[in-house]
Amino acid sequence: MPVETPLPELRPGEILIRVAAAGVNYPDVLQRMGRYDPPSWHSPRPGLEVSGEVAAVGEGVEGFAVGEPVLALCNGGGYAEYVAVPAGQVLPIPERVDMIWAGALAETWFTIEQTLAMRAGLVEGQDVLVHGAAGGIGTAAIARSQIAGARPIGVVSTHEKAEYLRGRLGVETVIIHSDENFVERTRALTGGKGADRIVSFAGGDMLARNMEAAARGGTILQLASLSDVNAQISLPQLLGRQLTILGSVLRPQSDATKAEIAASLRRNVWPAFAAESVVRPRLSTLPLAQAADAHRAMEDRASYGKIVLITAFGERFINDNSVAEG
Repeated sequence: MPVETPLPELRPGEILIRVAAAGVNYPDVLQRMGRYDPPSWHSPRPGLEVSGEVAAVGEGVEGFAVGEPVLALCNGGGYAEYVAVPAGQVLPIPERVDMIWAGALAETWFTIEQTLAMRAGLVEGQDVLVHGAAGGIGTAAIARSQIAGARPIGVVSTHEKAEYLRGRLGVETVIIHSDENFVERTRALTGGKGADRIVSFAGGDMLARNMEAAARGGTILQLASLSDVNAQISLPQLLGRQLTILGSVLRPQSDATKAEIAASLRRNVWPAFAAESVVRPRLSTLPLAQAADAHRAMEDRASYGKIVLITAFGERFINDNSVAEG
């Protein structure tokens, strides 16, 4: 149930945002389950990404004006009408992106920009295998690969999700893992080479299978351990094929690191949004008061796209292009 609390305290270097839309992400669900504790210096309330308008700026903040539309990566507390965010994690909304879509961008795009682009060195011509490709981080990984001139290969569980990738997001190559062996299919699609970069969220035996699907010198981005927190791998295979396993969790990273990611997004990705090179994903919207329903929908593995919570202030931004799509 919604509760009333005082406005967040605005510290030096922070921006107070009047929230219009708050994206729902799986870390929110895990936090509710007690499996993803926030850092002690973060808000204990859920919500890692928002869009809205600048309501106030703290001491020392430059470059933002009250009333300016923005999106932000939150240190928790995004499921609210107002949230205070370090200024380095606040960005202007890209051109051609509406307010509701903007509320579904930060958590996923910060994650992919840091891991796939900044740390894994995504470049033109690489083959990028993306598990969970119809979800929030998956679609960001697909789009970031397309921006870089790499070749994304989406892995999904159903024909409906495959059609979504092909028809809406323009992904030419999709593997339905319930129908075919993704390792064999990946190797066939890449002429036997394997994928240069792999984005994965599952633990257990999935890591070993990803190693089989990877190209020599490839990098596996392990961004979660949803099915099993443990994994066994062949060290001779890891060493002999010169593979890199890159693990990352965004939330506990420093504000300075997140500001660096924001700067990279503004420099390397925002122009692609302005040029309409990034396709708007499937968005489902719910009122902020129905956050519990949003979590239930997120836990349904048949769901795909992004779920966005809308505040009373955000209702004015809903139009024919941003109403719930299922």
